Amino acid sequence: MLKKTLLAALTASVLCAPAFAAQKEAIFAGGCFWCIEKDFEHVEGVIDVASGYTGGTNENPTYKNHTSHGHREVVKIVFDDAVVGYDELLHTFFRTVNPTDGGGQFCDRGHSYSTAVYAYDDEQLAAAKAAAQQAAQDLGKPIATELTTVHPFTPAEEYHQDYYKKNPLRYSFYRKSCGRDRNVKKLWGKAAYPNVAGKSS
Repeated sequence: MLKKTLLAALTASVLCAPAFAAQKEAIFAGGCFWCIEKDFEHVEGVIDVASGYTGGTNENPTYKNHTSHGHREVVKIVFDDAVVGYDELLHTFFRTVNPTDGGGQFCDRGHSYSTAVYAYDDEQLAAAKAAAQQAAQDLGKPIATELTTVHPFTPAEEYHQDYYKKNPLRYSFYRKSCGRDRNVKKLWGKAAYPNVAGKSS
């Protein structure tokens, strides 16, 4: 009897346990990682967003040397696939940036600020290609965003993580003066910032 009771309790606990297997990751480059981090932290189903570097030639890049070694500023997004799918994140991503600009984003110029999607597998890569094609069709312009496979991700220095929370005034001044929201909304119109709570700022 005791054995049956313990087995029933164990089964119930397994059935009620969180679905950790639904957690997946995405890596996007969208210009300043402070801004992309903030945007995706306001998307339902996103569990965590970390700013970092990827795509370059050296190991352990830093803010001081990542540009010279060909890295981009990126964010790694951990999301609950049962709440928000990778396709939805791609849809949001393309509409929070200017994917037609191959030279950087807004006031930030150069390769390190250019847009890219780093796919973890063939399924993500196929989804990224489909999302880019849709963005090109919606805008009527070619897309400059690089679609490639995942490279090693290095988290940025701690002071960059959640920068908008730690330095709200400096962050707000930078984002406004750089013209990010103004230009994204000019490009995308009412389609800008889908699924981003508060439409970003």
